[in-house]
Amino acid sequence: MKEILGTKLGCTRIFMDDGSAVPVTVVEAGPCPVVQVKTEETDGYAAYQVAFGKERPLRKSGAGSKRTRQANKPMAGHYTKSGVAPRQYLRELRIDDVELNPGDEVKADIFAVGDRVDVTGTSRGLGFAGGMKRHHFQGANKTHGQSDRWRAPGSIGQSSYPSRVLKGLRMAGRMGNETVTVINTEIVKVIGDENLILIKGNVPGKRGSLVKIKTSTRNR
Repeated sequence: MKEILGTKLGCTRIFMDDGSAVPVTVVEAGPCPVVQVKTEETDGYAAYQVAFGKERPLRKSGAGSKRTRQANKPMAGHYTKSGVAPRQYLRELRIDDVELNPGDEVKADIFAVGDRVDVTGTSRGLGFAGGMKRHHFQGANKTHGQSDRWRAPGSIGQSSYPSRVLKGLRMAGRMGNETVTVINTEIVKVIGDENLILIKGNVPGKRGSLVKIKTSTRNR
């Protein structure tokens, strides 16, 4: 098992040796400095707590000080133990067959071309959407005088029993902004010196959003 955090940069395509064009998503993966090492003896499980993103200065007290994206004193002290500057994100990763210490960095070159990975991110928030756009409903017939029912969701409840709207019914509502995982996709190219990983196909999220890449345990 290998995992790393990254930022989605955008989509493009590359040409393989046989001349075929492959659509890829470019992810800036790492470097992720290790902040804490969790073990079976001390925490009950093995994991690496890593940081990623822009550095966060220490929060200052007083009126007019910037309070967003800044580290408070307890968090700054947690980072100081490992000699790592506070970052935007702090997450736990599972990495096998590699022994890391606080201060070490997890970089993009832990993956290789041809590795099958699962990529997790937060999908783009699209706001309030109707049933046809959100759930791909077919829509009503355009005949028999239904001039105003083409995009209506139809009946949502029962008259006699249970006389209520069932939970989980597909209706209009907020679309997107959910955790989405693309499974068993392929790494097409790794540019280690620039911390870039090119993943075949689409990756959830918008440009600049956080994604997690991990070794896939599923096969299609």
